[in-house]
Amino acid sequence: MAKEILLGKKDLKYKIFISKNAISKKNLGPVLKDHNKVLIISDNGVPSGIRNKVQSIAKNFSKVFLVILKKGEKSKSIQNFQKILNFLADNNFDRTDIIIAVGGGVVGDISGYVASSYLRGIQFVQIPTTLLAQVDSSVGGKTAINISAGKNLVGAFYNPKRVLIDISVLNSLPEREYKAGLAEVIKYALIKNKYLFSLLKNNPQKIILMNKNIIEDVIFESIKTKAEIVSKDEKENGIRALLNFGHTFGHAIEAHGKYKKILHGEAVAKGMFIASKISYLEGHISQKYFNIIKDLLNTYKFDLSVSQYQYKDLKPFILRDKKVRSGRLNLVLLGGPSKAIITSSFDSNNLKKSLAN
Repeated sequence: MAKEILLGKKDLKYKIFISKNAISKKNLGPVLKDHNKVLIISDNGVPSGIRNKVQSIAKNFSKVFLVILKKGEKSKSIQNFQKILNFLADNNFDRTDIIIAVGGGVVGDISGYVASSYLRGIQFVQIPTTLLAQVDSSVGGKTAINISAGKNLVGAFYNPKRVLIDISVLNSLPEREYKAGLAEVIKYALIKNKYLFSLLKNNPQKIILMNKNIIEDVIFESIKTKAEIVSKDEKENGIRALLNFGHTFGHAIEAHGKYKKILHGEAVAKGMFIASKISYLEGHISQKYFNIIKDLLNTYKFDLSVSQYQYKDLKPFILRDKKVRSGRLNLVLLGGPSKAIITSSFDSNNLKKSLAN
């Protein structure tokens, strides 16, 4: 059954559509009808059938242009950012025109940042094609590109006009990428949503096998949790940082491997394991609950080995984390079942201990 969520404040509100056929003329048409030109940004990892469907709908309303990036985190670069801006200028795009991002988190992030920057802001639509992007990066208005110093260090808070989350596109995902997206789902369960935790704990086979009905519920609950947090803190000045649970170490692990050896969701799973262990070592959660978290991550077959990482190697990336304030690192830890906390008060030795399997 189709679901909708409204997110954002005042004139920046936007609708999120979740269904098995969200990519439709009915959902996309009302956004495109007032625009003369559309730029679809995608990458070569997105099946052409998905892109062609969006293109076919868009042609009913506007002149359509296409930019295809190479699949992978390296495409979220200053060079591609500049290339797309020049493409828009060369084709005389103006503020009455619109961008549609069709792809995973990389495509959505760079498309949103381009939209926020070109002519100081034009409209864009998110059509996420990976589970990870559907439950996380396409919602909440965070856009970014990477620089050599780290991931997502350059960007803007900029809301899309609409988000279309089509469950059917998940059929095209490789198993590894689908499973990586489940890491972000588990994150929402651990930081706030007890019902989602129960869904994950009681239905692992259905979720792993992508049962469409339960996946729709899982996606809805994940986005609902993110929406509740984002609506209270749109620009990450406070509780929105809770959404970074597992990401401080996860991003460091990604950067340490130069974004080649591990998928984002796989790194976040390791990061959540590390953060949960620190939470236990700091006395915020019991060993029993830490073991429940570990069992849940193992149920979804995440590789939780972390002893191959030395704290001294990860530390430079950790200290560039966006949660560092006035030189102090703020960690997102767990304070109990489905309850996250932000703290700068912790024993730094526990960070090192957390990397011992």
